[in-house]
Amino acid sequence: GRHWYEKEGKYLAKRNTFTDFCDCAEYLVKAGITTTDRLAITGRSAGGLLVGAVMNMRPDLFRACVAGVPFVDVMTTMCDPSIPLTVTEWEEWGNPNETKYHDYMMSYSPIDNVGAKDYPAIMITAGLNDPRVAYWEPAKWVARIREMRTNKRALLLKVDMSSGHFSASDRYRHMRESSIEYAFVLKELGCTELLPFPFPE
Repeated sequence: GRHWYEKEGKYLAKRNTFTDFCDCAEYLVKAGITTTDRLAITGRSAGGLLVGAVMNMRPDLFRACVAGVPFVDVMTTMCDPSIPLTVTEWEEWGNPNETKYHDYMMSYSPIDNVGAKDYPAIMITAGLNDPRVAYWEPAKWVARIREMRTNKRALLLKVDMSSGHFSASDRYRHMRESSIEYAFVLKELGCTELLPFPFPE
C-alpha cells in the first residue's frame, strides 16, 4: 500500500521492490504453481527497470522476459536534467548528484550491473520517437548483455520506427504487436501448442 511505497519502496529503499519481486517468484515455484522453466516476466518503462534489475540479481528464476521501452540506463538518464521527467523523477529515485543516491542507484541500474551469467531469453522493445526512454537506452542494454552473458538464449531487440513511449495507438496494430510478444513467451516456455498457427523454427 501507500505506506510501503513511501517508506519501503523508493529512495534508499528502492531495492526492496526487486527483492520482493524475486520473493514472489520463489513462492510461485516453491508452492508448485510453476517452475523456473515456465516462468516469464514483463515490465514496461520503469517496470522495465524492475525486470532488468531482477534478471541481474536472480537470472536463474526466470525463463523469459519481455521488457517494453525499458528504463535501464539509470545513471545516464537521471544525471541529465534536460531529459523530460528526469528532475521530477528525483522525487522517486533520489538526486544522483548526491553521493548516497548516486551510489545506491549504481547498485541496481540494470545496464551497469550486467554480468557474466546465464540470462533468460529476452525480448526488448523500443520506440524510435520515444521522448522518455530513448531508443539507444535499450539498444545499449542489449549490446551489454550480448557482450557479457554466458549463454545463447534468444536476445531480441525490436525497434518500432514510428511509435513513441506508448507503442502503437491503432487498436489492430497494438494487437499485432502484443501477439508477437505473446508468441515469443509461448515459444520460450515450450508452449507453442497453444498458438493458433505453427511457430517458425
